[in-house]
Amino acid sequence: MKITTVSAENVRIPVSEPTRMSTRLLNQRDYLVVTIEADGCAETGIGYVYAGTNGGSLLKAATSTLLSPIVVGRDSSAILDLWDRMYQETLLVGRRGLLLRAMSAIDIALWDLAAKHLGVPLTVLLGGSVRNVPAYASGGYYRPKAGAWEKVVAEEIRQNQALGFRDHKIKVGGLSIKEDAARVKAAAEAVGPDGRLALDANNAYKNVSEAILAIRAFEKAAGDLGLWWVEEPLSPDDIEGHSQIARVVETPIATGELLQTRWEFRQLIERQAADIIQPDAGVLGGISEWTRVVRLAETFAVPIAPHWHANLHAHLAAASQNCLAVEHFLLEKDVYNFEQLVTPSTRLQYKDGFVAVPNRPGIGIELDQERLKEYRIVD
Repeated sequence: MKITTVSAENVRIPVSEPTRMSTRLLNQRDYLVVTIEADGCAETGIGYVYAGTNGGSLLKAATSTLLSPIVVGRDSSAILDLWDRMYQETLLVGRRGLLLRAMSAIDIALWDLAAKHLGVPLTVLLGGSVRNVPAYASGGYYRPKAGAWEKVVAEEIRQNQALGFRDHKIKVGGLSIKEDAARVKAAAEAVGPDGRLALDANNAYKNVSEAILAIRAFEKAAGDLGLWWVEEPLSPDDIEGHSQIARVVETPIATGELLQTRWEFRQLIERQAADIIQPDAGVLGGISEWTRVVRLAETFAVPIAPHWHANLHAHLAAASQNCLAVEHFLLEKDVYNFEQLVTPSTRLQYKDGFVAVPNRPGIGIELDQERLKEYRIVD
């Protein structure tokens, strides 16, 4: 089947209440949505990636101007070959950054199209099975209007628990270490002995010493519960710094959500800079590169906890042997809001701390055309 069209849309979804993590303010989210059609195929492949708060127009331009001409007219089933062609032919302006995100969207759409054409869920095409996958409730962002920091984070965890989630993740790094430690203490008490608590610093700390000081304070605040992991204490480029931290703290160090390609993950694993890696198929190069990265991690017995995009990552986790859990955001929290573009009947289902891999062809989502029209940015 020859690819006939690659369509790219910049979609911008506002959040109802501006919120923040340690290093960035969030008031809206841009997504690149790619659809691919091929001759002789009635189905349409859907791919999507996050483009930050205002990067959608750049990713759309990269898709339409640089990548689409490379793949149109070629065999849609030759997915790995198309990945190599896109990477090689954009070598001078690509290799990393926004171009890899645009490549990711095309690659995801190609895999979705292939699975739809065969009439199987994506996970089955990748060697997995339709099953329930462990998930944790992600949140704990900084929302000053919501009330006292400790009270807000404890209430959010209790809301997660009411929906069946035992495991949770909250943000740190946006306040002083002392203030964040108080939030961690309140969260740990709310989680209770039967759950787990992870922390996400979003690259907040300036150096290794500051990060170690913070982590040890949080470990003490968590008490007997302990911490599941601490995520991204430093810049993603500081692999040596992450390695130093991982060697001296008790809590596992997790990172990788901003890394791209198997080559960056190779460095992370070789330097023993992460106890847990967090690949994001919408960042690192799509499903093709995801499988390479995860097989590499399996080889070295490194567990994974994928970042974001639970609709997609549930399929990939179900086709992996080393996944701890997928990251799940309740749509009602209005933080990760991509599912506003998805028809309610095809949104990801969750129960008792698991998400259900849909038994529908491809990724299993259907885009809500009215919502797409509402949030589309015309460049």
